[in-house]
Amino acid sequence: MKQRRHSTTRGFAQASGLLQSRIRSASEARGFAVTRLLTHWAEIVGADTARIARPVKIGYGRDGLGATLTLLTTGAHAPMLSMQAESIRERVNACYGYRAISKVRITQTAPTGFAEGQAEFAPAPQAAPVAPDPEVKARAARTAEGVGDTELRLALEALAANVLSKRRN
Repeated sequence: MKQRRHSTTRGFAQASGLLQSRIRSASEARGFAVTRLLTHWAEIVGADTARIARPVKIGYGRDGLGATLTLLTTGAHAPMLSMQAESIRERVNACYGYRAISKVRITQTAPTGFAEGQAEFAPAPQAAPVAPDPEVKARAARTAEGVGDTELRLALEALAANVLSKRRN
């Protein structure tokens, strides 16, 4: 008699599994058949190269003999990046597992990005936590006042403080 296996997830699915099809379709629209190239770019080409360039598109020519990887970088870094193009191509092909990329094209932009300055290559600095308003903190404490479990009360206070501070702004 076979014993039934019970699921430990109780009907819940991992968020990565829910988003995988949407991520795949969005990346395939730009030619990225393997999303790992986008998500692990720094590991594939190295931190120094990832800091100055990002993959934008993979285009396939009419003849079908390899694809062209388009990288976005600032004008000052383009000459250095063009010298590394062969190394980048080899590393990307190693990620794919075969010679998918035959050419690396480098596209330049202004140091701060496009018209609105949105093409920053460095990660954004973390914002410093803002101290909650004492009035909001007191109202949040009154909201969770009757809860006996300490951990639950503190969690409810934090939730109430977040909700109340969002309403003020």
